[in-house]
Amino acid sequence: MSSGFTGEFYGAGGINNGRSTTINNNNSLRPQVQLSGILPDPVTQIVHQGRPNLMGKRSLAEFQQQQQLQFLHLQQQQQQKQQQQQQQMLLLHHHQQQQQGLGFYLRNVKPRSYQQSSPMSPLSPVDFSVAAAAASSISSEFSSNSNVTTMMNTRHPLPVLHQLRSQPGLLTPGIQNYSTGVSSLNPVQNRATVGVQELLSQESDKKMMNCLQELEKQLLDDNDEEEGDTVSVVTNNEWSETIQNLISPCQNQNQNQIQKLASLSPSSSTSSCASSTESPSISCPKQSLIEAATAISEGKNDVAVEILTRLARFANIRGTSDQRLTAYMVSALRSRVNPGDYPPPVLELHSREHTDTTQNLYEVSPCFKLGFMAANLAILEAVDDHPFNKLHVIDFDIGQGGQYLHLLHALAAKKSDKPAVLKITAFTEQAGGVDERLNSIGVELKSVANRVGVCLYFNVMACKVTDLSREKLGLEPDDALAVNFAFKLYRLPDESVTTENLRDELLRRVKGLSPKVVTVVEQEMNGNTAPFLARVNEACGHYGAIFDSLDATVSRDNMDRVRIEEGLSRKISNSVACEGRDRVERCEVFGKWRARMSMAGFGPRPVSPLVANSLRSKLNSGTRGNPGFTVNEQSGGICFGWMGRTLTVASAWR
Repeated sequence: MSSGFTGEFYGAGGINNGRSTTINNNNSLRPQVQLSGILPDPVTQIVHQGRPNLMGKRSLAEFQQQQQLQFLHLQQQQQQKQQQQQQQMLLLHHHQQQQQGLGFYLRNVKPRSYQQSSPMSPLSPVDFSVAAAAASSISSEFSSNSNVTTMMNTRHPLPVLHQLRSQPGLLTPGIQNYSTGVSSLNPVQNRATVGVQELLSQESDKKMMNCLQELEKQLLDDNDEEEGDTVSVVTNNEWSETIQNLISPCQNQNQNQIQKLASLSPSSSTSSCASSTESPSISCPKQSLIEAATAISEGKNDVAVEILTRLARFANIRGTSDQRLTAYMVSALRSRVNPGDYPPPVLELHSREHTDTTQNLYEVSPCFKLGFMAANLAILEAVDDHPFNKLHVIDFDIGQGGQYLHLLHALAAKKSDKPAVLKITAFTEQAGGVDERLNSIGVELKSVANRVGVCLYFNVMACKVTDLSREKLGLEPDDALAVNFAFKLYRLPDESVTTENLRDELLRRVKGLSPKVVTVVEQEMNGNTAPFLARVNEACGHYGAIFDSLDATVSRDNMDRVRIEEGLSRKISNSVACEGRDRVERCEVFGKWRARMSMAGFGPRPVSPLVANSLRSKLNSGTRGNPGFTVNEQSGGICFGWMGRTLTVASAWR
């Protein structure tokens, strides 16, 4: 067994192929075998020999030898006490030198990791059974030697610090007492040395304990970064407890740090999105929103509320696009879970405030603004060959009339022998057809038409869908009729809501008017007959892209932008939280609109590539342009989107 000591230690007696060590003529010990890590002492061997059996006959030589051994025993006790005091003084002196910066003997000492563990001390990987057997064998060998006094005198111990310096291992209070040579590890030797230990001074033992504890603390606090040799030390139970008490605070502190780091690090078995739902800093809020919607659809409202509570800490209506979307989606899902405390908007969608914020969105977002322009260009292309240069446009939701400002300028720029004539019929829900808001819009449009040289007639009327006819509208034979559905049809209930099916009914009535062109501009979003989970997913994708696009067009501190997003929040909440007639927001994708137009008797009217190119030029005009926005032609429509996601589609029909 290798003990780990690098220095050479020789015992007073040894084992060498069954032969005892020899003693030369000048009474000096000639070592024959190096015992690794075990230092037998004559006192240990004497005590281990025990009292001889006095029964029976004894020779004079044996009696004299026994008396001599007893005399040596008393003499050894005196030497032990003196050497104990000397060792104490040396350790105190060394401790003072360390404090003065001179203690360089023990700089190579620090706690190390061990390959083995001791049942008595966590620092001593010593094979105790082997050590005990070796010590017992040495003790029996030593009992046959008669020159004990000579050997003790010749084995004068080295200074303690010098002995410690020769060892690269960790100094602990369990290192052998080199003044006595007693190893406290072997249980047999511990019992044999009881008589010697009882003769030691209690005061000296206490002082020695204190000194070694101070030295141990100094050694354990050593900051050298040297690593390498494992250390074998011999400790007893008492010192093992002392060392454990010294080390435990460090171990506890390290354990607390490890536990803290483990709590901060994500589990390897979970995705980043899943772990993000468990912390205020959520990296995947959209996934968490879907999880909350799933819990709602399964009737687990308590789980949904817990998820929404965590999401609310991440949400911020003045933060990033993800934070703003999360804030409004959390509000919408709360309305779904608890409509009593969080009533979803229904009547608010018909208010003047909501209409104004919606019109502001159409003005600041290229995806909506270019949709109106595409409808105007499609109308102009459809009536370009009309001989009378008279255009009659029917609009079921004129809004703020901004679309027709662009149409007036386009008509004025059109080269023709006759002045352009534009008739606009706007519909209102007010009884009697009196609508001050629409009347004021007509006044503004007429003022612009006079400046650009276009003759404008503006008419406001109230009419039921079932009463819609050419006579009711006052159409003249030479009028080129165009019907504009710009963000109107999606708010009409269809067959999934009522048997009246106003959406398809209006399309059939319009087809009966024989228009030259019908333009449809709608949001690209599957939010009509889609189930709840699909609508939540669609809302996250569609309105999330709108919030992203607003970052590129409107500053975050703009109050108009705040109002625009509040309007978007009402649309989100109504689309997600409401059902039946209360759900006004019922957008559909372009494929479904194409099917509806076909069932109503319409066929597609392709828009020329010049229209798409003109819109791209408009999009990229100015010093900054609009990076991130896209204009594409697809299946008879012009698609406007943000970062590859289509937000609106404009199409023409006949």
